[in-house]
Amino acid sequence: MYELKTKENDNDVLAFIENVENPKKREDAYQLLDLFTETTGYPAKMWGTSIIGFGSYHYKYASGHEGDAPLVGFSPRKANFSLYFAPGDEAREELLRDFGKHKTGKACVYINKIADIDVDVLKKLIQQSIEFLRETYKEYN
Repeated sequence: MYELKTKENDNDVLAFIENVENPKKREDAYQLLDLFTETTGYPAKMWGTSIIGFGSYHYKYASGHEGDAPLVGFSPRKANFSLYFAPGDEAREELLRDFGKHKTGKACVYINKIADIDVDVLKKLIQQSIEFLRETYKEYN
């Protein structure tokens, strides 16, 4: 059976951010840490080796695959920041229209730097994602 590699762990979030090489990216990572912590009310936890997650939920797909994931999170990657929101939430697309410069993937939104985005829209994206996941997976949580 498939085992999810990205699990919550006790690795040090601040030490992880301190290891971000680019000083501007490190500064933005601290800003994102504050924004996500303040908006979610959850403490930051490491998920795997490179994702900073906030809160968690248990999911189960029709295929039978199930696991745990952060409600929202981010990762300061070399090329850009990956912001993790709920996949499948149509309200996300509406909010992204006013978000600023970004690219999207299935569950990720990619930004280069905080200066490129509207921070108020980021807060709405975080809140919307959490509400969507709580409603979608309420029977498992």
